[in-house]
Order: sequence, then C-alpha cells, then structure tokens
Amino acid sequence: MGIDIKKHHVKKGNRTAPKSEDPYLLLLVKAYRFLARRTDSAFNKTILHRLFLSKTNRPPISLSRIVKETANATDRDSKIIVTVGTVTDDVRLLEVPKLSVAALRFTQAAKERILKAGGEVLTLDQLALRAPTGSNTILLRGKRNTREAVKHFGMGPHKHKKPYTISKGRKFERARGRRKSRGFKV
Repeated sequence: MGIDIKKHHVKKGNRTAPKSEDPYLLLLVKAYRFLARRTDSAFNKTILHRLFLSKTNRPPISLSRIVKETANATDRDSKIIVTVGTVTDDVRLLEVPKLSVAALRFTQAAKERILKAGGEVLTLDQLALRAPTGSNTILLRGKRNTREAVKHFGMGPHKHKKPYTISKGRKFERARGRRKSRGFKV
C-alpha cells in the first residue's frame, strides 16, 4: 500500500468534540459519548454529533414549527420532542398544545408557555435518564438558512439579494446600476 499523495496530510472536516468550553455542554458530551458507545442506538450518535456543531449549525426552532412538524405524529402526547438547540416562542401561535420538549435551552417565554399548557420541559441529561435509547421521541431541528446573514449571500445584479444598506431611502444606492442616466439600470 502506498501513500495517497493527493489526500496526504488532509484533515477530516468532521468535529470530534465541541469547540465550546461550556462545562455543561462538555458534561452532556461525556454522557452521550458513553450512551453512543454502549447502546447500539443511532439516536444517541445523532445527538452526540449535533452537540459538537457550531451555533450556526444548531439553529433555533420555534414553538409554532414544533407544533406544525409534529401535527401528524401519532400519539404526540406520549412522545418527547427532542431538539439540540434553542426552543423559542412564537407570538403568532395562539394555543400551545400539551407537549414534552427536550432541548439544549429554552427562551423564558417558550418555557412558560409549554408549562402553562400542561406540558413539560426537559434538559438533554434528563432525557438521557428518561429515554436512554431515544425510544418514543421525535427528533427535530430548526432551519439553517433563515438567518438574516443568508439573505445577503450572493449579492450582485439581477440576483434579488438583500443589499447591505443603512436605509432604503432616496439617498441610498440610487446611482450606478439603479438608473439609466448613471451607467446602467438593473
């Protein structure tokens, strides 16, 4: 066997530990590393991998999206909804059903609304005790590309992307490229 010259000294891109030094996160990683090794459950491996991810790759998920995504789930009341990220409130959702949600963190309003509806709020270490193999759980994640920054990516003429402007008034970005008398008009 020879050395793969093209891929020599090329690191694997996947994280094997979180970049963060948050002691609580590191304890969760320790627990799920054990569960991933000792149980043959893909759920624990998935949770462990998601704990390693950067904040951009752990997008928040709103209560309304949780309700929407689990609407067709059979016997939702007895299942635990799991997300490795933040659960946020959505004021557009008028009635929150009874839910059991396990997540890394909750916003204050989301936590209050879940509890008020008679549901329960779990941390991921409580989930590990309750469902060590991930049975009777629904694993969800938020949408990555709904960040404000993503709206600006790929800016250019005819691209319909959001410009980085201070304002959308008469004095802003109205010269070259925006009217015929100044070069060209898009």
